[in-house]
Amino acid sequence: MAGIINRAGKRELISQSLQSAQHCLEGQDFGTAYAHYVLVLNLAPELKHDVKEMFQFTLFKWAEELDSLTRIQDLFNCYEQALELFPNDEVICNSMGEHLFRMGFRDEAAGYFHKAVKLNPDFADAKENFYRVANWLVERWHFIMLNDTNRNLIYQKAIQKKVCSGCRTVLDIGTGTGILSMFAKKAGASSVYACELSKTMYKLACDVVAANNMEGEIKLLHMKSLDIEIPKHVPERISLVVTETVDAGLFGEGIVESLVHAWEHLLLPPKPKNECVGPDEYGQVVPAGAVIFGMAVECKEIRRHHRVCVQEIAGVILAETVEFHSPTYAAINSDETVEPYTTEKLSRVPGGYVPLTEPFKAMTVDFNDLQELKNLATRKPCKISVPVSRGGVLDAIVVWFVLHLDHEHTLSTSPTEETCWEQAVYPVQGLPGYSVKPGDTVTMDVSCQDCYLRIQNVSLVTSESGMDIERNFSENTVSLGNEAELCSALASLQTTSTLDCVGKECVLESTEISLLNNVTYHECFKAAISKVLSSLTPSGQSQSMDVDSHSSEMDLKKIQDPNASDTIPDPLYVLDVSEGFSVLPVIACKFGAVKAYSSIEREHHQTALSLISEVNNLPKETLEFWHNQLEDESVLLQRPKSDKLWSIIILDVVETSGLIQQEVMEKAAISRCLLHSGGKIFPQYVMIYGMLIESQSLVLETAVQGTEPTLSLNIAPFINQFKVPVRVFLDLSTLPCVPLSKTVELLMLDLMNPYLNSSSREVKVQICKSGQVTAIPFWYRMHLDEDISLDTSSESSHWKQAAVVLDKPIQVQVGDEVILNIQHHKSNVSIMIKQ
Repeated sequence: MAGIINRAGKRELISQSLQSAQHCLEGQDFGTAYAHYVLVLNLAPELKHDVKEMFQFTLFKWAEELDSLTRIQDLFNCYEQALELFPNDEVICNSMGEHLFRMGFRDEAAGYFHKAVKLNPDFADAKENFYRVANWLVERWHFIMLNDTNRNLIYQKAIQKKVCSGCRTVLDIGTGTGILSMFAKKAGASSVYACELSKTMYKLACDVVAANNMEGEIKLLHMKSLDIEIPKHVPERISLVVTETVDAGLFGEGIVESLVHAWEHLLLPPKPKNECVGPDEYGQVVPAGAVIFGMAVECKEIRRHHRVCVQEIAGVILAETVEFHSPTYAAINSDETVEPYTTEKLSRVPGGYVPLTEPFKAMTVDFNDLQELKNLATRKPCKISVPVSRGGVLDAIVVWFVLHLDHEHTLSTSPTEETCWEQAVYPVQGLPGYSVKPGDTVTMDVSCQDCYLRIQNVSLVTSESGMDIERNFSENTVSLGNEAELCSALASLQTTSTLDCVGKECVLESTEISLLNNVTYHECFKAAISKVLSSLTPSGQSQSMDVDSHSSEMDLKKIQDPNASDTIPDPLYVLDVSEGFSVLPVIACKFGAVKAYSSIEREHHQTALSLISEVNNLPKETLEFWHNQLEDESVLLQRPKSDKLWSIIILDVVETSGLIQQEVMEKAAISRCLLHSGGKIFPQYVMIYGMLIESQSLVLETAVQGTEPTLSLNIAPFINQFKVPVRVFLDLSTLPCVPLSKTVELLMLDLMNPYLNSSSREVKVQICKSGQVTAIPFWYRMHLDEDISLDTSSESSHWKQAAVVLDKPIQVQVGDEVILNIQHHKSNVSIMIKQ
């Protein structure tokens, strides 16, 4: 009887808890609702299927609330509890991963995303998340280097030579997949140690070493080499350090610091001079040293990404008082440790490059000389002068190196070599002029500071005058020709003017600079904005469109003055929420009675845009910064005012990487609700185009190709778990490939008319050349309206392209028909070949 009563009471409790959960949800009390559902599922596990959907909804809502309250531990406790109840729920796994990723726990997030994909391989959100985090955790150069058979073979030979000559104990610093450690073990080293800081790479190395039957023979340490202690981690000093902790600028991965520490604390003493001792009695390093080379070059592609080359954009004058620079220039005067160079594979730079000087030796370094390594960071910069051998425009100093593994084996990263390496590029900025001719001299200071190779104070000595034309970092004066000009300038100063900030430096990302240089982009937007605003402006006001005088200021003052004699309509509202630095709001402001809002957040970017607005005679009131107006910054898209709607909303649809922006279709859905009649979203719709190609380069950059390139070591299956099927930041114009089909239209994404969009589409592609299909590159044409569009694959585009790389090549013949299956889910687009 008691059992029956208990069962009845249990049923009653479950029923009441379900009802209470529902009431709490209606009142948006998600925390209490979540607690009720947890109680129900613990009492009645058989109800899991019935309440799963509502439980997920409640969990996610409660998690959002906890996140906003920064109750992080409570948030993770809820997810752990939920995963105990639903251990194989891919949606909860994915959501947990998203929270972890946002908080910077990338390794942990990857585990949950990977589990979600394993539970449901068709779960698009989880796949997208895993690919995104995989790019962070396992950088793409790992695949390229492991596929470089020549690089692997030369390292193997150098290590084998050292071990066979008597180096019995080996430490691999920054082991990655463990390949150098395994070379040492296979060569016969008695004790091999390897350290790796990345948690993901450490786990991967453990799996790789075990798969190659060396688990008990190589000791893997999850730590920086700087933290290794003797005898705590390694029993005694070792005879050989092997490492490839070098980047395109040689020093950027910290090789100098790690080798100084190794020589002082981990290695046997260096070989004594003029003494005959055995190799097991002194320490050595592979690589033994390096020679760094440089060359001055002309390169339009580098120029357009690092120097603003226009004074006017679509009628907008750029303020001369704003000095735009890329981060590599800003790194020169920064107190922070910022990478002072960018990297490029010069053999694949669009438009190529022109050498302006002969290659010159910039620096040599001996990794087996402790004192030299210690002196690198403290010695004064070396002044180098290089004669110009060919006339042109000085755009950059390009750097590469020859790595001397020993006296016999070398690796070169030269742009003329077939190599997996990119070159370090130091864009030249801040000079009064950049033209050079034979007889001129390029001078620079070369040093190693903050673990980086630095090339600073680049200047020109012209052949006529023999005088330096040097960049000036700090001079903030305006050159005025005479007293009249000075008086005029003083008279024009206003206490409220943002022009007080004379010589204001504005640091932009290289993609933002290339966007400023994209004249076609801005002209197209100007024309499209003009058409929309003209259609919404009363006919009597049409004369105020596209102003260059103070008429816009007068119009706006009339609008804002309730006592104005003429009845003037409210301004038209324009919102630009595209990412990065954008002058589109200023372009919009030039069309008369317009109030434009920019989503720029950084203070120095806002100052620069305000200066540009003022130089173009626009009243302050016409340009506002949207983030400064928002009470809740998490809700970016909302009305300009409680009783107003937008005339134009500009969205970022395509990332500069070549992918569709995350959540862009969701943003478009909200934007449509915020437009007044006749208002538009820009772009209105996007067409995606693609083609079939054969490209061995893309294959090698995406996955390790079996055991052949890794010299019979079994590495591919483990690192290929982190391969990403979509390669981004591609330049199709220089990608080594063979087109096997013509360009085809893949999909349309309509931001104004979503009912025209299709979630799935099949496209038939005719093969025009026989070969192996290895990839499907794709790009976009963004239609601002029916007549005005932008092509992301154009020569002037600031966007790059992307490509889907197939798991296995598909053999095709001329005349074959291949069917592509295009899936569109939220903002994710997947492209597959239908077998």
